[in-house]
Amino acid sequence: MPEQPYEPDGAIAGTGAGGAMDLAASEAQTLEKTPGGPLGTGPRGKPRSLWSDAWRDMRRNPVFIISALFIVFLVVISLWPSLIASGNPLNCDLAKAQQGSQPGHPFGFDGQGCDVYTRTVYGARTSVSVGVLATLGVAVLGSVLGGLAGFFGGAGDSVLSRITDVFFAIPVVLGGLVLLSVVVTNTIWPVIGFMVLLGWPQISRIARGSVITVKQNDYVQAARALGASNSRLLLRHIAPNAVAPVIVVATIALGTFISLEATLSYLGVGLKPPTVSWGIDISSASAYIRNAPHMLLWPAGALAVTVLAFIMLGDAVRDALDPKLR
Repeated sequence: MPEQPYEPDGAIAGTGAGGAMDLAASEAQTLEKTPGGPLGTGPRGKPRSLWSDAWRDMRRNPVFIISALFIVFLVVISLWPSLIASGNPLNCDLAKAQQGSQPGHPFGFDGQGCDVYTRTVYGARTSVSVGVLATLGVAVLGSVLGGLAGFFGGAGDSVLSRITDVFFAIPVVLGGLVLLSVVVTNTIWPVIGFMVLLGWPQISRIARGSVITVKQNDYVQAARALGASNSRLLLRHIAPNAVAPVIVVATIALGTFISLEATLSYLGVGLKPPTVSWGIDISSASAYIRNAPHMLLWPAGALAVTVLAFIMLGDAVRDALDPKLR
């Protein structure tokens, strides 16, 4: 292979102390052809981002794999419950009330003669919908308010801090009993609105603290000195580097919102029949726990496993995104 001509511009290398040194032609070509780079870099010395490192760590974490697979399965049956349950959750036969497992009905029947298996499968749609929509609302509202307060500071930051203190003082279950007791609609939106109303302060405080930390970094100060606008600073420099804690908390909160919906439905102020919900089925089965424990076992077990999966997923994401744990 013929030797390539020596190019002076390609023969300059950093010394690590802010200077540069001239290299021989063969050494310069060797550095240029090296496919890898130093530790923490990809091919040809391209630095890896926090998100690529986090994704690599999560793929190697069995907790993340197991919880993610279960959540994907849960989402699929929430969108298309007829894939694994061919019956109608509202078709009941009082003659079969409280009966146990039978061919074609592995979970038995509830107090109204409804198939427990079908209701458990269809109940996933309601619980997952409430959890996802409430988490999205809380994440968006809390991130916007907390991020703006942390970035601009001043009187707006002080007012928002006092408002969040007020919301933190409100017990969630007691607030649900008071606010949702006057709602008569059977839709999921009042429950989602209540969760967003009382859930945004936590995300807001986390987003505020993360933005305050990130905006003090040198690259943000350099962008500001170069004339970057506030919107560019927020969207291009601060938000991508401050969103990791919000994602972690929101992932864990999703499971919390699912359990909160079941709690409120159990107390009779959340979702109401004919809506199919794990909380409603648990509430109906609690009176028959001695005679027909299967009525309580399956919806309660589905709720517990779902909440555990989201909490495990949040822990895995936290471990991958937190540099202090590396």
